[in-house]
Order: sequence, then C-alpha cells, then structure tokens
Amino acid sequence: MHHVVKRKATGILMGLFLCGALLLGTQAWATEGGGAAYPNGAEDFMSGAAPPPGTYFINYFLYYSANSFKNDNGNNMLPKFDLDVYADVFRFIHMTDKTLFGGFWGMHMFLFALHQGVELPGGVSSNWNGIGDVIVDPFILSWHWKNFHLTSGVDIYIPTGNYDSTRIANTGRNYWTFEPVVAGTFITDSGFQVSTKLMYDFNTLNTDTDYRSGQEFHLDYLVGQKAWGVDFGVGGYYYQQTTNDTKRGFTVPDNKGMTVAVGPAIKYDYKNMSFTGKYYFEVDTKNKPQGNSLWFKFMYAF
Repeated sequence: MHHVVKRKATGILMGLFLCGALLLGTQAWATEGGGAAYPNGAEDFMSGAAPPPGTYFINYFLYYSANSFKNDNGNNMLPKFDLDVYADVFRFIHMTDKTLFGGFWGMHMFLFALHQGVELPGGVSSNWNGIGDVIVDPFILSWHWKNFHLTSGVDIYIPTGNYDSTRIANTGRNYWTFEPVVAGTFITDSGFQVSTKLMYDFNTLNTDTDYRSGQEFHLDYLVGQKAWGVDFGVGGYYYQQTTNDTKRGFTVPDNKGMTVAVGPAIKYDYKNMSFTGKYYFEVDTKNKPQGNSLWFKFMYAF
C-alpha cells in the first residue's frame, strides 16, 4: 500500500513540474503539466488601453501560495499539499504611430523567471528554478475613444524553455500555444472604470509525450475608481478549460480545470511610472491547486 501511495504522489508531482512559463506549476493536473500558460490575474487597471506610441517596460512580480488541491468536485484530493511560487516577469512593449483599421499597431514580448517549491504526501518534495517559454505578439492593434479603449492581438507562446520528458522539473512546455486576446476598458470622466482582458488558448501537441492539452478560456477583470490621485479597485480572474486533453489520441476524462479569484487592487501613477499592488483569493477551483496570490507591478515609459 505504501508503494501505491508513493507512486500516485510521484505521478502528481511529475504533472506539477512538467510546466513552462510563469505559473504553470501553480495550475497543475488540468492540461499537461498544469493549467494555462498565461499567468492569470496579471492585468488589472486600464487593461484594455494600450499605451500611446512609444517604448515601455513592465515588471510583474508574483508570489503564489496554495495548501489544497481540488478534484473535479471541488473537494480536497490530497491529505498534504503545499505549493509556493515566486515569479518575475519582464515585458517589453513598443507601440508605433502607424495605424491599421483605425487602430495603432504595436508589439510586445514577455520573458519569465520562476522559483517553485512543492510538498506532497509521503514526504515527496522538490524545489527548482528556471526560465520559461518566451511569449511574443508582433501585431497588437489598439483603439482609443473618449471613454472607451480596445486592444486586440494574438500572443504566441514559443517552446524555448528547457524540456526533458524523462525529468520531473522542466522550465518549458515543449509545445506552442496560440492565444487570441481582446481587452476593453470603459472609464468615465469621474475616474470610474471597468476593465477586462479575454483570452482563448489553442495548444499544439507535445511530440515527446504525444499529449495535447485542451483549449482554455480565461479572463482578468477589474472594477475601480480613482480618488485622491490613487486608483482603487476590486479585481481577479476566471479560468475554464473548455475541451478535454488527449493522450495518444484518447480523451483524458474529468480533468478540466476551473478557477475563480477575487481581491483588492491599488495603483499609483508618478510621472512616467506606475506602481500597482493586488492580492487575489481563489474562491472556487476544480482539478487545480487553490490558493492566494500577491502581485506587484511596475511600469516605466521611456
């Protein structure tokens, strides 16, 4: 019996660590290696408003912690589970003054660094560090009106991270993800805003494991108000895997991930910089760890 439990725990651990870009380890079980390639909850205030023509740098820092792992019914499935993730994301944006269909054309790129520690039943534990897969989008379009902003694009997740199917810890996913994005922000003259970023992921086949992760819908959201020169808000995210995974052409049943998160957010602008902090609570989860996340975001306009 001890060996059976140990094999099950080790199998779950391998699923947790077969991951790539930021937060893959925090969203294991659903899809191969765990959840969406995108770090859910990354965007918040004015998420639909791409900046004006120019060059920008954004640094996202995230600490995520979870001590429960939910099954398909939303109940705890492991007697012991602890997960801690520290992630640093570097995003470079360049918006041009060229227009197409009335929208400004731009591009961006994400680079990731990640540390993860996990502990499972049977004394199974591990820690690792790594660089994740690069994300690029060479064709962002953004439109701006008096009280509404809209941005669209297709983010491409390139399997540049290190990967070995025989190894527990990996920093790459070993497959591509294509993610259409539409983001919008409505903001009144008094500073009240509603912002959301909607994404849908199409994953290619991992040729080393013959595993294809299902398609995924997810969104970041925020409702906020500017007062005393500071933006206050309530935000979060929703994630839902929409199609089943397949392994060697066969459906993997009952593993579609789902998560809902909510929490407070605050932003302060100073000259050509902005500073954002937020804390999100995952309040409903299936087939994934359930935990909380602390975010800090710094933006600099060159």
